[in-house]
Amino acid sequence: MDVGVFVPLGNGNASPEVLRAVGRNVEDRGFESIWVPEHVVLFDEYESEYPFSPDGKFPGGGDTGMLEPLTALTYLAAVTDRVRLGTGICLVPQRNAVYTAKQVTDLDNLSNGRVDFGIGVGWLREEFEAIGVPFEKRGQRTDEHLAIMKALWTEEVSSYQGELASLSACRMYPKPVQTPHPPIHVGGISDVAMRRAARLGQGWFSWNQLPDEVTTSLARLDELLAGEGRSRRELVITASPYFNPTTPALMEQYAAAGVDRLVVLCLAFDVDMLNEQLDALVTDVLEPANALT
Repeated sequence: MDVGVFVPLGNGNASPEVLRAVGRNVEDRGFESIWVPEHVVLFDEYESEYPFSPDGKFPGGGDTGMLEPLTALTYLAAVTDRVRLGTGICLVPQRNAVYTAKQVTDLDNLSNGRVDFGIGVGWLREEFEAIGVPFEKRGQRTDEHLAIMKALWTEEVSSYQGELASLSACRMYPKPVQTPHPPIHVGGISDVAMRRAARLGQGWFSWNQLPDEVTTSLARLDELLAGEGRSRRELVITASPYFNPTTPALMEQYAAAGVDRLVVLCLAFDVDMLNEQLDALVTDVLEPANALT
């Protein structure tokens, strides 16, 4: 089982010094991947419910702030050589599909094919309103935006016509290094998210689930994959315990459940704090995971 790190980068740690240390020190310690989140704006007060906390509140105030993920990953690509670089999670329906496709393919080229494109539909209605994008039909918009992106990544002359989005015949170059395109990892534990993963994903990303919950979700995913004429062998299964503790015993359970990659939280505000957390994760997570193989 591979081990990656989920590193929120934003207000409080969005400095070149910290980013260089994240890239180099995560890679040097042997972690497989780095994942960064996305929110362009946050709020002091909001009515939307965050799906991954008991009280429905995002674990940070309106001043938390986050670096734009593809910008942050491009910086990390420049200071690393091997570690994979993932969006965890890119909020596809509130973005421009063409610019996002361009950012992803440029990052894939500059990193020599190390991009994992984690995607989701978003949960924060107020953020959509701030951007001027409808919150309704965001699932359908996600599917149509992904269709545009895949056309741009894989077709010499790209075009698409949908109900909510369209693309006139055009060319986008260079194409991604990874073929046919960077893997799409669908994030979310809802039935709708798993249906999307079964239909078009190269991976499924579970958030905040313990091993027994992952087992239940994967049983459902197997059913959905069979309905699409696919099997779990075609997907990479990623799980992030998020704020749940990770012990060697739990890691064995994640592996037994069928998890291919465990992504653990690393929240640090300076280089010393980062190194302390990474060293602890090496001892508590990475070395036990390596012992499982």
